[in-house]
Amino acid sequence: MKRIRVSAAIIIQEGKVYATRRGKGEWAGFWEFPGGKQEEGENGEEAAVREIREELGIIICIDSHFCTVEYQYPGFFLLMDCYLSHIKEGHPALTEHSEARWLSFDELEGVEWLPPDRIVAERLRKAL
Repeated sequence: MKRIRVSAAIIIQEGKVYATRRGKGEWAGFWEFPGGKQEEGENGEEAAVREIREELGIIICIDSHFCTVEYQYPGFFLLMDCYLSHIKEGHPALTEHSEARWLSFDELEGVEWLPPDRIVAERLRKAL
């Protein structure tokens, strides 16, 4: 079974969490914490910073590792490293997603998350 390792940024600003909605593909319409695949020779933090720069055009600072989620999709096994972070520079601009929202911690359960991101959202609500 194929294994894919990704990094996701849990961007927090003024007590709200940044969530993005997929605009295309099999999971279009579902919400996620932005991020993407870790490249060869890259650690999780580096991947999160690079992916956010590419996807949203902003520079983030990683504050800490929050959790790693494992999830079995039908065609692959996902390992998702999630990092608490904040915006260092810029304003998010969508290049790959159809929508984005700043959600309060109470609003995290009100969107339709991708399955592994739902796990992260539940852990986040309990932790913060």
